[in-house]
Amino acid sequence: MSAHPSSQLGRRLAERIARSGPITVADYMAAALSDPEHGYYRRADPLGAGGDFTTAPEISQLFGELIGAWLIDCWDRAGRPERVNLVELGPGRGTLMADILRVARHVPDWLKAAQIHLVEINPRLRQAQASTLSGPVDARAPHWHESFATVPEGPIMLVANEFLDALPIRQLVFWNGAWRERLVDWNAGNGFHFALSAETSPLSLLVPAEIQPAQGAVYELSPAVIAVATEVARRVVTQGGAALFVDYGRGESATGESLQAVRAHRIAKALENPGEADLSAHVDFALLSRVARDAGAAVAGPIGQRAFLDALGIGVRADRLKRGLSPSAAESIDQAVARLTGAQAMGQLFKALAVVPPNLGPPGLRPAGF
Repeated sequence: MSAHPSSQLGRRLAERIARSGPITVADYMAAALSDPEHGYYRRADPLGAGGDFTTAPEISQLFGELIGAWLIDCWDRAGRPERVNLVELGPGRGTLMADILRVARHVPDWLKAAQIHLVEINPRLRQAQASTLSGPVDARAPHWHESFATVPEGPIMLVANEFLDALPIRQLVFWNGAWRERLVDWNAGNGFHFALSAETSPLSLLVPAEIQPAQGAVYELSPAVIAVATEVARRVVTQGGAALFVDYGRGESATGESLQAVRAHRIAKALENPGEADLSAHVDFALLSRVARDAGAAVAGPIGQRAFLDALGIGVRADRLKRGLSPSAAESIDQAVARLTGAQAMGQLFKALAVVPPNLGPPGLRPAGF
């Protein structure tokens, strides 16, 4: 083991730990992903075959078109406000927003009402988004934001696909009858490695009472997810609109370690080469739902991505797209649908959760119970 980390960000984190002691997993994730100079999401283009992972909008236009239909339905049922902020958190290359706008062309009043706001910190991805959205899909330029807090006041129609999973998490480990926080330490012999706090963590008060942990059990929670969910839900309640979160994670709060690193479409070591791999963790949808309800919103879901897309008519839309295509092109569409909805692919692990004002009623275009 080298006496110093190989990357500049790694050296800075090692120096920070040597100076001030071990840091939380959340602090490590925040630096690795969002450091202004060396953070993964600040400098890399992580999407697609040449990147580190592929998201649903990159798999098929079907995904974005159906979400566009869902957003338009919510706008219609909200009374068709004349101005609405169409917001996407973590918009990738702009593919999802372009597909939403393609559907919106069939509803001119919606297209006229919507002003696009993209929450994106990566300069390279902002350029890609500008290019994607500069064509005939929509002539208006988006507005970019470092955080949702700067999106203008007014009704919102918000979508966040695979955004929450990249927000920093804290990890608690049940050890000798108490919840202690897992920390990230560093030394020349072991490099970056996990350690435990000496004392019981104050965050143990946030562990759901129904969880009965065994020795060594890991419970993950994200103050960042709580903050985003609270802010979005309050905006929806006070100013109107709707929000849709689609991500992978658990439907119920439970123990289990899910922090992972992905590089070049392969699992990597989470504490190796900070800033050079994507870090993510499963979303606790039960916690997300509780937070939104505590803010006064109505919540629908979570349900599996397959159930959500089936209810929106993915099968019917796929059949229309296949008309007149060659057998190989039609097969490509079928393969995309299978990837989006298959039980062993994205259909069950990925879930959808909607946040709406309490007076709007259940979101439309839904299966029973959503």
